[in-house]
Amino acid sequence: MKWINTDQLQRSDAGFSQLYVDYLNNFERVSEFFAGGYTTVADWQRTIDRTVERKMDRAPLVRVLHEQNRAVHCSVRTLANIDLLDNENTVAIVTGQQLGLFSGPLYTVYKIITTLKLAEKLSADFPAFNFVPVFWLEGEDHDFDEINNITVLNAQNELQKFNYFIGGQPFDKNPGATGLIVIDETIDALFAGLGSAITQTEYTTQVLELMRGYYKPGATLMEAFAGVINRLFEDTGLVLLNANTPELKALMKPVFRREIESDSAVSRLIIEKSVELEERYHAQIKPKSLNLFMFHKGGRFPLEPSENDYYLKGTRQRYTKEELLQLVETTPEVFSANVALRPICQDTILPTVAYVGGPGEIAYFAQLKTVYALFELQMPIVYPRASATILEDKINKVLEKYSLTIPDLAGDLDSVLQRIAEQVAEVKVDTVFGTMNEKIQAAVTEASFGIQQIDPTLKGAVDSTLVKFEQQLQGLKEKTHKAQQQKQDISLKQIMKAAAAIFPNENFQEREFTSLQFMNKYGLEFTKWLMSEITIDRFEHQVLQL
Repeated sequence: MKWINTDQLQRSDAGFSQLYVDYLNNFERVSEFFAGGYTTVADWQRTIDRTVERKMDRAPLVRVLHEQNRAVHCSVRTLANIDLLDNENTVAIVTGQQLGLFSGPLYTVYKIITTLKLAEKLSADFPAFNFVPVFWLEGEDHDFDEINNITVLNAQNELQKFNYFIGGQPFDKNPGATGLIVIDETIDALFAGLGSAITQTEYTTQVLELMRGYYKPGATLMEAFAGVINRLFEDTGLVLLNANTPELKALMKPVFRREIESDSAVSRLIIEKSVELEERYHAQIKPKSLNLFMFHKGGRFPLEPSENDYYLKGTRQRYTKEELLQLVETTPEVFSANVALRPICQDTILPTVAYVGGPGEIAYFAQLKTVYALFELQMPIVYPRASATILEDKINKVLEKYSLTIPDLAGDLDSVLQRIAEQVAEVKVDTVFGTMNEKIQAAVTEASFGIQQIDPTLKGAVDSTLVKFEQQLQGLKEKTHKAQQQKQDISLKQIMKAAAAIFPNENFQEREFTSLQFMNKYGLEFTKWLMSEITIDRFEHQVLQL
């Protein structure tokens, strides 16, 4: 088992932010922005107590969760967990993510594993309470381009990206909630491309057939994603939640109503907190005057205030405040929270004691403490998800061969390649052959004196012999140069392939690859292997060796 401190992986483009590094390594520096420490027993106890003290009608939530999870053929353990949510001494450990293809980036899987393990840990630490792991399916987002692609290392160990477009063409209009997008026959072209690109193994057919069973024409992206997640984490007790339903949106009415009535109070609070944050860090959320979207004619559009009323950006639709408040009461399902209000909606309908998030989400929550207070909610403890790199044996051998580390490849790769080229070229070919040529010339010159004393007519033969020596030496020098260049090329290609496997597209592996990349090589049990290997209470970047 290897570990890398996050401060070794800070990069200007794709690395961990200073806020995240301090959150893991120096929590006291950022504690003022959060409701409690994720390693402090007293903070956990206080958060749990305040969460269970809150009065909420759990019956509608339990009813919807039963319906949604039965639809994906969940396990008995999941149904039992849903039943537990009806009890006042039960709290939720929540995570969530957009509906990426084939379970999405690896960090989605790491989030779920962290959530499951954290629920188990807290159940042991606080036996008077029940802790239920919940995955919030973020299917309301309308940015299809963020989730419609997959990157793999193909059979030639080259990065290859595949996109899925409904009808084979990019959307020319707002697609609305991505979870409602219906998969069509063009998904077959994606599977055909993947099948021909990836390395053929004993698991390839099985893995692709598994994905085809969910990503099939007629299924929505929500159904496909939820089906795959349920299959990968069967028997773990994970509860899936799709909030984009009339029943659950009805539970969010108080949030929608207060946001409309508050005259941008949420945005003002976030801006105030952003000013504090930006003295040392960065502000992740850029709040809007009104932090709501609306579904309209198949699209999802920002709702923005104007001088006398409100309008949907990108449309001609306008509303008065009274009309919006009436819609909240009659059809709350037409409203959708943006990034600032989504956690508030989540923790309004769930008894959330902890949210498992990555670097970006931790930055979001750093701006929301006063927003939670505005809505009279207990802000959950934000628990860092596991962060990991999967290091395959062949890649590890390359690193060992050239005495490289993973952080080496996270920096300036060109300088690494230059350094390795110099190492490989330890023998200076020009110097070696220059010395050799000088010695041969000196030896022939010295010998020529004796030869000419014996027979002066042999001078021409001596000169021609020297020319032949020089020609043969030049030929040998060229062959040596070529051999050395080939050796360098092989070494540099090995390092570049290692970099592509560890930092594909100069990004963290967990952000670029899906679990399909490794299930194809190691089988459908890969997720269970991850469950057994990932550690959630050592807050560093973990290296998982295969």
